[in-house]
Amino acid sequence: MSSASVRSSVRLPAPPPELAALSAQLCTTLVKAIERDGPMPFSSFMRSALYEPGLGYYVNGLHKFGEAGDFITAPEIGTLFAEALAGSLTPLANELGPDWTLLELGPGSGALAAALLPALPRPPARYLLLEPSAMLREVQHERLSQLPAELVGRIEWIDAPPEQPFDGVIVANEIIDALPVERFRVVAPITETVPRRLAVDWVNDRFTWTDIDPDPRLATAIDALQARLPAPLAPDYESELCVDLPDWMKTVTAPLARGLALFIDYGYPAAEYYHPERNAGTLVCHYRHRAHFDPFVWPGLTDLSAFVDFSAAARAGQDAGLDLAGFTTQAGFVLESGVGDRLAVLENDRERMQLATELKRLVLPGEMGEKFKLLALTRDIPQPPFFNGFDQSGRL
Repeated sequence: MSSASVRSSVRLPAPPPELAALSAQLCTTLVKAIERDGPMPFSSFMRSALYEPGLGYYVNGLHKFGEAGDFITAPEIGTLFAEALAGSLTPLANELGPDWTLLELGPGSGALAAALLPALPRPPARYLLLEPSAMLREVQHERLSQLPAELVGRIEWIDAPPEQPFDGVIVANEIIDALPVERFRVVAPITETVPRRLAVDWVNDRFTWTDIDPDPRLATAIDALQARLPAPLAPDYESELCVDLPDWMKTVTAPLARGLALFIDYGYPAAEYYHPERNAGTLVCHYRHRAHFDPFVWPGLTDLSAFVDFSAAARAGQDAGLDLAGFTTQAGFVLESGVGDRLAVLENDRERMQLATELKRLVLPGEMGEKFKLLALTRDIPQPPFFNGFDQSGRL
């Protein structure tokens, strides 16, 4: 069987032979499923490409984060983002009391936890890391074991949301974008526009796009989306929907008895996500710090993600019994936190330059500042103060 990635039009460096062999194993698994069941809905392809046991991108044991991986998250850049978060969480921690819990979903390399715990004046009684990957747990453990023993003793690893309710904070940094999405295309028969479900087929020894009838769940979700948009989606419009988002949101926030759930990711409000000119969707792939748009390149070695529809995320949170407490850009959040004020008091030129570079990456529009957003959802607490000056909830 030919590797699908070799036949792609995207020009990317080939992986070492052992990694190419791993990708070929995943291709074989996908092809067998297609030959058995017919064209595979893209959501199923994405789920396998990311999470197929032993082979998927997030579970195959390869390094993902930082300069040596495929992408860099805000906590990997330095400590400023964690310091901004710590300053914003401190009033809430004081209100919740000494027994508050912090639950981090998908902690990646452990960079956020490593910087956030020491930065909190009142650290949580428990810092829970929800991480099902044994390999990533090892990476996180190695990093976090360098913290003071008093902080290490607060850390616990879990592989599912806790069953017992807690007062505290849930942080999800670049998690929603990795949930499998459905892709759809609007077509125009004689009488009306209808959506088609985009699927993956195996033709002439390569993966290729095709379309199939949407299942009832997707059809209902697209109808609801169209009803909320200011104008119908035009023929040939392609995009994504995360139909799993409402159930996922209910599951991960169910243990939060009182506190804040904070979702940090790249994305748009619905009106911008489904803008008429964004007619090819937002699906993006990352391979060795190169972004491209062909999800069939080196399956298992390439990260697949879709931008987040923050309007849908906010609605899912409200349906799960949470209150919308704020929505802002990463630039607004970081600047309002005041962490940039450290530049004025640093006397060491090298440290000042390093901090300025880090701050620019976090806040400039051409970097992460406008692309990344923060969505705050709360249960049984006042609105967090850190969105007051830059709140953009009206865009949702």
